[in-house]
Amino acid sequence: MTSQPGPDAFHPHLPEPGERPLSSRLHHVRADGLDGDTAQSGGMRRFAAISGRGVGSERIWMGQTHVAPVTASSDHHHGASETAIHVVKGHPEFVFLDDSSGTPEEVRIRTAPGDYIFVPPYVPHREENPSEDEEAVVVIARSTQEAIVVNLPELYVLGKEPGGGAE
Repeated sequence: MTSQPGPDAFHPHLPEPGERPLSSRLHHVRADGLDGDTAQSGGMRRFAAISGRGVGSERIWMGQTHVAPVTASSDHHHGASETAIHVVKGHPEFVFLDDSSGTPEEVRIRTAPGDYIFVPPYVPHREENPSEDEEAVVVIARSTQEAIVVNLPELYVLGKEPGGGAE
């Protein structure tokens, strides 16, 4: 009897997706299989690779963000999610407000390929791509199974939200 190939030619013994629970097997998400149907902010495009919906992850989300040349995202935060960012292409800038000097001031972190950024939960920020001709691409990992994005009307210092209340 000839067996039908499984999910790919290198692993013909694996069952087809859907035949076993998502949590009982490894998942291969190809570069052309990223999902654009995820939380978004204006000025950028997020693509999910690893998510609860896509692969059954319970405590992590991972994907890519693309920011076009001369573009800035809207101000936003990622709720209770910790976010780790790895710069793959371009020189994106990450902007937030800091008031450690007693007065809120904008801080701009300029990055290069290979750099990493950590964004703590609820910290308002935005991404910018100042390049006139190169798209910025970053890989993102979050400590939640789905991409949480809370778009904001403006940046503020965490703990000093406009209107006096925490979100």
